[in-house]
Amino acid sequence: MNKILMVLLLFLSITASAQTIQLLDSNTTISIRGLSVVSDNILWASGSKGTVARSLDGGKTFRWMIVKGFEKRDFRDVEAFDANTAIIMTVDTPAIILKTNDGGTTWRKVFEDKRTGMFLDAMEFWNNSSGIVVGDPINNKLFIARTFDGGETWRGLPEANYPEAAEGEAMFASSGTNVVKLNKQEAVFVTGGKKSRLFIRDLKIDLPIVQGKDFTGANSIAVYDEKNMVIVGGDFTKDTSRYMNCVLTKNKGQSFIIPATPPFGYRSCVIYISKNKLITCGTTGVDVSEDGGNNWRNVSASGFHVVQKAKNGKAVFLAGSRGRIAKLIWQ
Repeated sequence: MNKILMVLLLFLSITASAQTIQLLDSNTTISIRGLSVVSDNILWASGSKGTVARSLDGGKTFRWMIVKGFEKRDFRDVEAFDANTAIIMTVDTPAIILKTNDGGTTWRKVFEDKRTGMFLDAMEFWNNSSGIVVGDPINNKLFIARTFDGGETWRGLPEANYPEAAEGEAMFASSGTNVVKLNKQEAVFVTGGKKSRLFIRDLKIDLPIVQGKDFTGANSIAVYDEKNMVIVGGDFTKDTSRYMNCVLTKNKGQSFIIPATPPFGYRSCVIYISKNKLITCGTTGVDVSEDGGNNWRNVSASGFHVVQKAKNGKAVFLAGSRGRIAKLIWQ
């Protein structure tokens, strides 16, 4: 009787923590790296060939849009506030940010920088008014701009306040998650390339993550609170390698923990679902952790670039190459 009970409990434990990836839609011509989930029903995605997608029914149906005049641009990040209001960001020169207030029917240019070398990487918003955008170095200084009116206007930091970048240090526009809010006023961000660091206020903290080449380093950071953070990345050119692709900190970067079981390859995005539950994704698959990031378990060999949880809800969605958008079912 005890053996039967033990087997039953083991079965219930396994099934209780099972995860599946449900494919919702696929547009074979584009790559999606921008994803913003407003609620369990409202989500926006953005990607290559000037494409934006929106769903108002939790991914059952999507409206696919091509922004007129931007058919050859790549929208690497999107920030949505509701069913009608969203901001999208192009990357390479000229760097441009557009905003819609009518569900994507029309878009307005709210930021443009034509300087040679301008390359925006990611946006983050604290609320419907205050936001930040970060970009690769210009004259050896990382670009940062702020908005305080919902993205209607953007202003760069004073030149003296831009963080200095090391040689070969930049950021990756891989999922829009290398900058995230730390608290109600501050944000943190991670860099990669030949140098990979965590930036917190005036601190520049070296990361124990693979680096030294153009396509190595940190890609994404998830913040649970001011102390607990998880950072993922790796070597994009060796995307099955698990070598130094993830680090944790429980004391705001004073020290780092290398996972006992790291993610199963290069990963471009990581988010918290709860304090102990996390999900990360990359070109070679999707992994989950149920112990705060110390051990990872692969749940899908299908690659995705970005994963996001609903700001006001529990739904978790993923997006990636070939226009695939999916939903995580955590049972």
